[in-house]
Amino acid sequence: MFSFFKQFKFFWISFFILSMIIISIFYSILKPKKVLPIYQPSRVNSEMVDDNIQHISKYHTIADFSLVNQNGKVITQANYKDKIYVADFFFTTCQTICPIMTDHMVQIQKAMIDDDDVMLLSHSVTPQIDSVAQLKSYAELKGVNDSKWNLVTGDKKQIYELARKSYMAVKTGGNGDEYDMIHTENFMLIDKKRQIRGYYDGTNPEDIQRLLEDIEILKNES
Repeated sequence: MFSFFKQFKFFWISFFILSMIIISIFYSILKPKKVLPIYQPSRVNSEMVDDNIQHISKYHTIADFSLVNQNGKVITQANYKDKIYVADFFFTTCQTICPIMTDHMVQIQKAMIDDDDVMLLSHSVTPQIDSVAQLKSYAELKGVNDSKWNLVTGDKKQIYELARKSYMAVKTGGNGDEYDMIHTENFMLIDKKRQIRGYYDGTNPEDIQRLLEDIEILKNES
């Protein structure tokens, strides 16, 4: 009996290897692909959603906008057409969470530097302080790639409206007047249809790694 199996040793080894390959192929075909959720106001933690939009259960997208970047160029939704992008809200004089967030944005920029499908967008929440010149100086200090990453300033009411009602990045009272102030560590992942596909703690390295992984999932979906 032993001599019989020894005689067909090569056959059994080949059969085993082929079987493993076939099983692996079937597993990869049948294994469901991970799909990122689409965040609608009614399905997001109510602590993050403006009361006026909590009832919306579908078709929520990032609103049109018109702001100015670190080079004095007007940036609108058209600059992000057919792009996946990561958005956040910061200010250049922040000494707490913003430096960590910006360093993590730099990390994302580095990881995606050769990927034309992915961009970054950082909104100043103190536009009265963050002039074009201030943003330019900050961008140069942090190594911002102008073709990949826009730091934007402009009308405070518009920026705060975007933060609260488009990105659902923070829920606080206020109307964007001179006394209004928002401060959030959230990063938002936006798809090519201007839908929110992920929320991440911009100060947490583990969340940044998850964000990079989710970008790849989103790219495969697009």
